[in-house]
Amino acid sequence: MAARIRHIMETGQSRRGVKTKLVGFILMVLGILDTLLTLRGGVPAYEYLLLILFGACVFAIGAVRGERRTSVKAAAE
Repeated sequence: MAARIRHIMETGQSRRGVKTKLVGFILMVLGILDTLLTLRGGVPAYEYLLLILFGACVFAIGAVRGERRTSVKAAAE
């Protein structure tokens, strides 16, 4: 465990924001699948476009959270 933490500290890799990005990706995939299934039925799928947009926003928040940790650490050094 200590070796893993030391490796993360030396390389600057962090797992911050991974869960948030995963949730955003899942929301986008579900929105796309729902859109495709609704379009196959011949009904416009405007509601599911909001799900895709919301998933993209959540994914972007996770990406920013993951990058913030490394940029703050780089500025401190």
